[in-house]
Amino acid sequence: MFEDRSQEELESLMKNNVEFRQLYYHHQELDKKVSDAELGVLPIGDMELSQMKRDKLAAKERLLKMVETLSA
Repeated sequence: MFEDRSQEELESLMKNNVEFRQLYYHHQELDKKVSDAELGVLPIGDMELSQMKRDKLAAKERLLKMVETLSA
């Protein structure tokens, strides 16, 4: 997700910005759940899966905006 950012920059954001850190871990959790659901390991309905995907995308977009804003 942050291929164009240095590891040090991301670590600094994780360490110094609580909102970024919480949102990052929330995105990671959603990513795992979506993957598990698509593999059939997590039994959920199509509507719930669609909502998780929308939530994951919204979290990713917010994280990217935060990186741009905080790194400027």
